[in-house]
Amino acid sequence: MPNARLPLTAPALRRALISGARRVIAGRDLLNRINVFPVADGDTGNNLAHTLGSLLNGALSRRSRHIGELLKRIGDDAIDGARGNSGAILAQFLHGVAEHARAQPELDAATLAASVRHGAANARAALAHPVEGTILSVINAFADALEEAAAASADGDPRPGFVSALARARAALAYTPQQMALLQKAGVVDAGAQGFVDLLEGIAEFVDGGPRALRMHGAGIAANEGCGGHGHAADHADPAIPALHERVDPLRRWCSECLLVGESLPRDRLREALEAIGADSLVLAGGATRLRVHAHVGAPQMLFDACARFGAVEGMKADDMLAQQRSIERVQRVAVVTDSAADLPEELAEHYGLHVVPVRVSIDGRDYLDKTGLATAEFYRRMAVSADLPRTSQPPPGDFRRAFEFLLGHRAQVLYVGLSRAVSGTLQSGEQAAGRADDSGSRRVQVFDTFNAAGGQALLAWRAAELAADGIELAAIVAELERLRPLTLTWAMARDISHAVRGGRIPPWATPLVRFTGLTPIAKIKPEGRLGVSGGVFAKAGAPEAFARYIARRVPRSQRWRAIVGHCDARADGERLLQALRRRLDLEQVWLVETGPALGAHAGRGALLVSLQPVPGAI
Repeated sequence: MPNARLPLTAPALRRALISGARRVIAGRDLLNRINVFPVADGDTGNNLAHTLGSLLNGALSRRSRHIGELLKRIGDDAIDGARGNSGAILAQFLHGVAEHARAQPELDAATLAASVRHGAANARAALAHPVEGTILSVINAFADALEEAAAASADGDPRPGFVSALARARAALAYTPQQMALLQKAGVVDAGAQGFVDLLEGIAEFVDGGPRALRMHGAGIAANEGCGGHGHAADHADPAIPALHERVDPLRRWCSECLLVGESLPRDRLREALEAIGADSLVLAGGATRLRVHAHVGAPQMLFDACARFGAVEGMKADDMLAQQRSIERVQRVAVVTDSAADLPEELAEHYGLHVVPVRVSIDGRDYLDKTGLATAEFYRRMAVSADLPRTSQPPPGDFRRAFEFLLGHRAQVLYVGLSRAVSGTLQSGEQAAGRADDSGSRRVQVFDTFNAAGGQALLAWRAAELAADGIELAAIVAELERLRPLTLTWAMARDISHAVRGGRIPPWATPLVRFTGLTPIAKIKPEGRLGVSGGVFAKAGAPEAFARYIARRVPRSQRWRAIVGHCDARADGERLLQALRRRLDLEQVWLVETGPALGAHAGRGALLVSLQPVPGAI
């Protein structure tokens, strides 16, 4: 580009796209604030930043001599790393550009225009129901202008055409509120379209400034300037955006995605299958062997199951848009995140805006998102008939990073209250994500090891969220959790220890002991966060009551408690245990929950759990 001979070469395109991607990433908070379509879930900026970040860490991190080779890498990385509606559309656009230009060593004006047109057509084809006034409209305007400029070019130089096409894209962006009443009502342009123009603006900075543009960490958003009175998008922040309950269909509250891998993937049949389950905002981005699937659905697992009929499902994710918007609407500095190993009552999570990152569950050769893709009751049903031992694994760091980045766009700080490091790598995944989501060194994301799990972890997360809702500063919240951590106690009684033995949680010598003595073992989470056998009761029919007596003898009777009683597919026993505890302890606040796979996979069906925490005082 600058000082480059005609036509466009791979090194110049690579550096120009780096500049464009960095500009989008720098402006993602603004894009989050103006995000109102298809739903106001406040994450378009994060989604586009993640999609383009996958290019910066992949294709754009390596030099290429051949422009077709570079574009193919860009297209593949974009599909694999795409996130969200706008991210998937942008990925399909880039994939389409690459598909047309893959055989080209360089790009002149005509070939660039044809490639962009092919990308625009592919982006539109990726949507089941394209809507004007979105990123599609701006991409199309950009493609139209490139074609016109190429037709008038005498020397094949792509630069003049790019300049005029950028101007056309800006005008199309300014026009998006006239195309969509929702945008006009909110007083904003479309966030995805704004992100695409930001990408072009970053490329233009490189055209004008050369390598200096690569050192820029971001500039003011220029795309809205002079756009018929819309001004900077930052002038139209959250208060102007309609409340979510006016906009999110509660029957399609889950923004769900996966990567589908196979041979000759039948796009049309897949679209029909997904529309048959009621999928909305459907985007299928990719080619014959890799498809990024995005849709809004009522049950994420229905989408994953439908996709699994056509190929291998990878990279599952599901975000609760209703919970996201409720979080945006809360006025507090600190957001609290936990993982699904915490047996957190849904009512508490919803009331306090607690965000839950799902652990992975594998059963019968399939992977699931705990409590999101696979309900706990369904997990136990499958466990009862499966010949294989179910397995759990920590969420990948990307799952945590997605949650952290979303919350940091709307909160000053984030606290992750996690599963004990001593029993899982989940906390480490959270720590890795915290470092990447908060690379400024300002400690906006903090990670707290509960040294606990199940109900104990949930009690600590509950307390953190309670304090955050009261406006307590992060340092004081962490100090209170540190005070409560050694006082938060968890026991588990396993009727069938075979799962725990096979999983290595209980030593093999316990099996004959239990078989010959009739002992029902009791485990306790130790102060360092490990689960170990602490005793047992000689009872079968009266095991819940015996378990309650065991616990009552080991805690102060004068203490008032918060309690979470968990059961593994044994609700009646859980209710008996709760009643027996009420007779013996002063339980001020108590919840009965179904313990999730994080412990249920090891404790086995019929296991009972009790977690206690002293009723906290005021901070």
